[in-house]
Amino acid sequence: MTALPETAPPRMAALRRRLAGGTNSQWFPYLLVLPLVLVLYGYVVHPMFATFSESVSENGTRNYLQFFTSSGVARESLFTSLFISAASVLLCGIVGVTMAFLLKRFSFRGRRLIEAIILVPAALPPLIGAVSFQLLYSNIGIVPRGLQALFGTERPIMAFDGIAGVLVVHTFTMYPFFYLAAAAALAGMDPSVEEAAYNLGAGRVRVWRTVLLPMLTPAMVSASLLVFMTSLASYTAPLLFNVSQTMTMQIYINRTNGDLPMASAYASVLGIVSIIFLLAMRWYEGRRSYQSQSKGISANRRELTNPIGRWLAPVASVLATMVLLAPVATIALVAFSENRTWTTQVLPETYTLDNFVTIFSDPKAFEPILNSLQMSLLAAVGCVVIGVLVAYAVRRLKFIGRGLLDVAVMIAWALPGTVVAINLISAFSTGNAFSFGQVLIGTFWILPLAYFVRFLPIVFRSSSAALALIDPSLEEAARNLGASWLRAFYTITVRLMLPGVLAGALLAFVHGVGEFVASVLIYTSSTVPISVAINNRMYSFELGTAAAYGMLQVALIFVVMWFSGRLESSRTATRRAEQWTN
Repeated sequence: MTALPETAPPRMAALRRRLAGGTNSQWFPYLLVLPLVLVLYGYVVHPMFATFSESVSENGTRNYLQFFTSSGVARESLFTSLFISAASVLLCGIVGVTMAFLLKRFSFRGRRLIEAIILVPAALPPLIGAVSFQLLYSNIGIVPRGLQALFGTERPIMAFDGIAGVLVVHTFTMYPFFYLAAAAALAGMDPSVEEAAYNLGAGRVRVWRTVLLPMLTPAMVSASLLVFMTSLASYTAPLLFNVSQTMTMQIYINRTNGDLPMASAYASVLGIVSIIFLLAMRWYEGRRSYQSQSKGISANRRELTNPIGRWLAPVASVLATMVLLAPVATIALVAFSENRTWTTQVLPETYTLDNFVTIFSDPKAFEPILNSLQMSLLAAVGCVVIGVLVAYAVRRLKFIGRGLLDVAVMIAWALPGTVVAINLISAFSTGNAFSFGQVLIGTFWILPLAYFVRFLPIVFRSSSAALALIDPSLEEAARNLGASWLRAFYTITVRLMLPGVLAGALLAFVHGVGEFVASVLIYTSSTVPISVAINNRMYSFELGTAAAYGMLQVALIFVVMWFSGRLESSRTATRRAEQWTN
């Protein structure tokens, strides 16, 4: 490290010497953690307190008492949101675990096809996923109208609306959480444990209840947490399927009507419920150990021998393929339809390329794309800087309050997007130290800040997982050879964890491009992102242009998923580096 100039302030010189000395100083962890604590407090914790303060600013606790009265919108909205979330967990668990068990334990015709497309729902942004199901299965959807025309009925057949429609959307778009968790657990499960239970006379139901399900508990807890949180935060599905009495919808309605204290009360209650569920799931998972003591190999797939099963398997595979690809195909179809021409017909009758031409040629139409890309990129850069440093501090440094730092990062993941938006509105409607005295609401910077708060946990977890694979002795060896902490951190640790960091950054970026729930509460006319543009176009009956925006989002997500897969394969180099040091 270069020598300090003689004119450098003494305090700066001392700080630089401590940084160069690195972890040898007992104060170094606190010097590194202090700015991180300030960032997390200023943009995650402080806005939560600001929201609670706003909720009791005018009527005291009267807003909260509405949640405990025998009737009223507040109480019904809370119960409806909890019911939808719990039902979503149950339905997604049934679909996801069943699909994982069939695909990982059995071999049949069409299995590889389903495995190739089973994660397609994960590539749909929340708004586009809900829109595609509205265009497919609602009263105006293709399937109900097609069945109506086929059977000549007066009303559409099998049209979903209300809570049923919301649950259909949630089940289809969120079952990949359970599928991925259960598939990974089943792939690594020792088959000898299951075989021993069969040899001792246990039936299939008892083996499932006493062996398989307990071993799947950690995976199920993780998936349940994700599905419950995502369902509780859902805004687009209730909006499109006419379920107004949910917590997220009431937050939006009260915010739109100018009743910020009541919106803040809804946000506070919703945030508390989310955090309580997070803590409850962690407690349940930690009650007992689910590790197997044996060291067998993973189970091999069994061929279907039942004649009926062998005949039904390919038929079911074709049907599953059609169901999985139908939402994306619907968005693609509507993207080429002419605006305001698809009314009562089963399918659009007029097609054009004008929707895409308009998006790329009209500056006003192209502006939402630029806004989303710029704001998501800024948020992703911020997530990388803070996420990597927090991951390093939590994983490698010892200091008082390390667990609180971990919780402060992940608490944002437990907060629905509407709650994050209300928190930022409450905190930055006036200038404060964390906004450098400026009012951020109504400016360009509030949306990147919202994306940063929402998706920082993604980069943090990805960076933490990558850092866990790196042997600390590599960095220590560089320090012993004379490198400063900063140089060893940059040239050794950061470079080895780079694939994991980039994967997390790409996910944060693509989530920002598709974010709608928080954006719809805090955007301005000059900062309209793609998701809000889609919503506005739909309300203007410009379904073709809205779907064209959606196709751009889906295409971007597929590209990011492909690139993330390439990065995932490069992580093997990190694992090999760790093996060479053992």
